[in-house]
Amino acid sequence: MHEKILAPSIFAYDNCYIGDGLKVIEASGATWVHVDAMDGTFVPTIALGQGVVSALRKRTKLFLDVHLMVQTPGNLIESFAAAGADMLTFHCESASAIEETLQMVKNFGLSAGLALNPRTAIHSVEKYLDCMDAVLVMGVEPGKCRQKFLPSTCEKVRTLASLREKRGLAYKISVDGGINAETLPLAAKAGADIFVTGSAFFSNAEQLGEFFSC
Repeated sequence: MHEKILAPSIFAYDNCYIGDGLKVIEASGATWVHVDAMDGTFVPTIALGQGVVSALRKRTKLFLDVHLMVQTPGNLIESFAAAGADMLTFHCESASAIEETLQMVKNFGLSAGLALNPRTAIHSVEKYLDCMDAVLVMGVEPGKCRQKFLPSTCEKVRTLASLREKRGLAYKISVDGGINAETLPLAAKAGADIFVTGSAFFSNAEQLGEFFSC
């Protein structure tokens, strides 16, 4: 049985008061902070670069889970590692050399994750599962907040959980997008381990936190 991890997304908090958002996360008992780095190319939004990660690192000992929604992840690994990230997750749709990029992340002493967009099939990344520490399943299209959770997400999670068991692997399964008090238990039942939640967390941190205190 894998540990269940709540990873609140700091991007969903008012960026003018990001330090206050960090305090909310710490007070909730969550041990991870999810940081969405976006380049305006892979996704339309530009957000949360190395400077934000560095500022968070100076203020917290929580695990910094950095999600690179960028077109060229390999070019940014060293700078995000230097900024203080604990895990870097990049998209399989953006990397031409997936195995090499995963290894590059690990060479900097970080955990390495691979993300899949809703339209990306599991077989696209199946051969890399033994190279990664986590696989992130997008429950919505990347780059925008407040989208509804796609039901097909749970089927992907079930497939990844089954492959993990059959192959005796240890990667964590993360779900990002549309996670709230209703969808979190569905993703957990399917086999997810990490739950990235944004606006739903900051509007009702106590309710979501109850799931992890059971």
